[in-house]
Amino acid sequence: MAEAVPALCAPTVVSDFDLTLSRFAHGGRRCPSSYNILDNSKVVSEECRRELTALFDHYYPIETDPQCPMEEKLPHMVEWWSRAHDLLCGQRIQRLQIAEVVRESGAMLREGYGAFFDTLHCHGIPLFIFSAGIGDILEEVIRQRGALHPNTHIVSNYMDFGDDGLLQGFKAPLIHIFNKNSSAAASYFQQLQGRTNVLLLGDSLGDLSMADGVPGVQNVLKIGFLNDKVEEQRECYLDSFDIVLERDETLGVVNGLLQHILCSGACGSAQGS
Repeated sequence: MAEAVPALCAPTVVSDFDLTLSRFAHGGRRCPSSYNILDNSKVVSEECRRELTALFDHYYPIETDPQCPMEEKLPHMVEWWSRAHDLLCGQRIQRLQIAEVVRESGAMLREGYGAFFDTLHCHGIPLFIFSAGIGDILEEVIRQRGALHPNTHIVSNYMDFGDDGLLQGFKAPLIHIFNKNSSAAASYFQQLQGRTNVLLLGDSLGDLSMADGVPGVQNVLKIGFLNDKVEEQRECYLDSFDIVLERDETLGVVNGLLQHILCSGACGSAQGS
């Protein structure tokens, strides 16, 4: 393992998962989110799949509407996530099926994911994944790619299985795309005290608040992956993120920045600024 970089210099990486660390598309086809992996699997009935698709068709335009104020979006997102969870709980999904569901899916991490996860691990840099997806699914995606390391901490919607191994609910709190600044991460963020720099990665405007609870932060570099409705959302993303990557299915820019930050020259200039 490489020598850990001093906390003052090295960033904490706070990242979304779906369509940020995972791909949005490949070969002209959409890649599944952690919810899609489950929705499209054999453990979900056709009837349930149709109902989940109907929810997406209704609520996704609200999520991505740049003209809709955030306060108006919030109740719709809570309703969407809650209704989807209720549908999934009626499918008698077994804990032991999760690994197989992920293996049989078309889930893909962005090109360069190996270097990304390994660099953070080798240098002792915390990776905090704050996701409105399904924690059990995304964790299994990372594990099956051999990239789940001890420096990674995940806060997401984790399944609650009963003694019989069947899905009976989702553990609180409910995390949707626009409440990633909740108290769900407060206890973990306290462990990051003393780290003043944050590298934030997201694909939604709701991801901008993910690092709000990290104590003592002085610098946040926000990188946004603009995957969909590029023309409509470009101006808003450019106003909100420091760097905007349009239809970029790689982690090349992120890995390049990490290498620059980790070199001794970058550390020296950061401490002297």
